[in-house]
Amino acid sequence: MPGLGLLVDIVLIAVSALAVGHAVLYKRDPRAAWGWIVTCVAFPGVGGLVYFLFGVNRIQTQARRLGRRMSSVADRKRHAAVQAALPVEVAALVRVSDAVTRRPLVDGNRVQPLHNGEEAFPAMWEAIAGARRSVYLSTYIFESNATGLRFMDCLAEAVRRGADVKVLVDAVGERYSRPRATALLRARGVPAARFLPLSLRNPAIHLNLRNHRKLLVVDGSVGFTGGMNIGDRHLAGRLDNPDRVVDLQFRVTGPVVPQMEAAFLEDWSFVSGKACFSDLVPNPTGTGPAVCRGVSAGPNEDFEKLTWILIGALNAARERVLIMTPYFIPSRELIATLNAAALRGVKIELLLPGQNNLPFVDWASRAYLWELLKRDIWIGFQPPPFVHTKLFLVDEQYALVGSANLDPRSLRLNFEFNLEIYDRGLVAELAHHFDAAKAVSRRYTWWDDQNRPLAIKLRDGVARLLSPYL
Repeated sequence: MPGLGLLVDIVLIAVSALAVGHAVLYKRDPRAAWGWIVTCVAFPGVGGLVYFLFGVNRIQTQARRLGRRMSSVADRKRHAAVQAALPVEVAALVRVSDAVTRRPLVDGNRVQPLHNGEEAFPAMWEAIAGARRSVYLSTYIFESNATGLRFMDCLAEAVRRGADVKVLVDAVGERYSRPRATALLRARGVPAARFLPLSLRNPAIHLNLRNHRKLLVVDGSVGFTGGMNIGDRHLAGRLDNPDRVVDLQFRVTGPVVPQMEAAFLEDWSFVSGKACFSDLVPNPTGTGPAVCRGVSAGPNEDFEKLTWILIGALNAARERVLIMTPYFIPSRELIATLNAAALRGVKIELLLPGQNNLPFVDWASRAYLWELLKRDIWIGFQPPPFVHTKLFLVDEQYALVGSANLDPRSLRLNFEFNLEIYDRGLVAELAHHFDAAKAVSRRYTWWDDQNRPLAIKLRDGVARLLSPYL
């Protein structure tokens, strides 16, 4: 049927034309735009379908914006008082974060770093065991191994005590383990939901946009956040575990915890379709030394929020910036800001894992390093096991910790939660942790970079070309 074939051709060309137009209008990275345009032209129809599957990355949540904003006079007065008490050197950074988060800084918090699952999981189990009002848990991966089952039992016991328990697991991250965690939780009577289950109705959104946040909030008074998922992989002391991961989690108490709870309830409202509100008193007082702010970022709001905060922090730096991240694929803006800080005399140190669980991302990362080495930025590779820790420290005054990596997925696509912390004591402790890791790391020099075999340079360069799509 010649007529049917012609109709199919017209439809395929129309799909590709729509994809090309969308890429021209909405792709901010010219490399990404050109890549998609070439794909759509070279493969009519198929290229367009692939673009709408993987290339469209925005989402508008239907949930109401539950995050606490600086809306009341009391909020603004307290925020102004907190800001005035901070060192003048960070004033510009505070203003940047104010503008992009529209959420107040709150004082009186206490933040405790917990190393690996051996420290973090017992503290989390203890908090859940003491819950009386609510337990809210959000994670990217929830494994159904011994650690995961222990969490499930603790959560089920909290339900039996009458606590309001809600568990949110990313639908893609859940697939790392079988049987599925949400099914096991529901079988125990624990309300559990999957974030954006895969769907043919809107595959671009349901496949590409993931909830990467790691949050546990108990009774609105104690929270946990950081880089840890739920599973045996974070028991780094188990030498018999080939998949073991080194990471940090943070136990948080004080007035910032309601911001953590609001971030969870916003996500739960989205997946459930029902507005969920906190009955906590906004911004209660606390006695801890840390000034904090929760930073919720994702493609449903200003998806460059974290990028602006990172740029603001680098511009505010005067002495030293310490960065530890498992995945490093920087944007052009971030590279320029890092180099500008180095040219001002700021000592910048970057620690990456020597053994990465995502080789392709590691290859792409290495193709960027020469640009930093050229400006005398110190780079090191940590020894195995895989280090999943995320730290961003500035002048022993400021820390940004949480779930986000320094790659396009975290900075543009994923739903992430990070915590801004102004606390000299804590930042000094984290800097000591960084220095200890640096001491056992292998320094990566300009000579190392330039003397890679040609085949390796080509491999890394090809991976870099694809980095806008990673």
